[in-house]
Amino acid sequence: MIWFQNYSIEQINGILSQYMTGLLEIKATEIDSHSITATMPVNDKTRQPFGILHGGASVVLAESIGSIASNLIIDPDIYKGVGLEINANHLRPVATGLVTAVCTAVHIGKQTHIWDVRIADESGNLNCISRLTVAIIPK
Repeated sequence: MIWFQNYSIEQINGILSQYMTGLLEIKATEIDSHSITATMPVNDKTRQPFGILHGGASVVLAESIGSIASNLIIDPDIYKGVGLEINANHLRPVATGLVTAVCTAVHIGKQTHIWDVRIADESGNLNCISRLTVAIIPK
């Protein structure tokens, strides 16, 4: 297990229910020994003017779940993880439904974490691949 301690979905959703993630209705659905899964609805809050999922909303989903993952690995009394760099490749449009992001570690170092976040539609079609680098800094 990569996590600092055992965390529940309820604890993660307590974090996600606030701030921008709460406004976009992002919710964690699973945490296992090495990954976190979260969903986000494709609705008027997350669509762009042409009726499809906004690329920025996908990036918010990816960065949010990756940043939370990093902060679940470190000792929260000593460190915090902050986004350093993110990129996203938008592969296909999504107009309705729910997208699901699966966040897995590529690298867990002392000063940086790198996360792979893959976002798919309800049919399992990949619509975005993102990579997030998180800096681990002293509190």
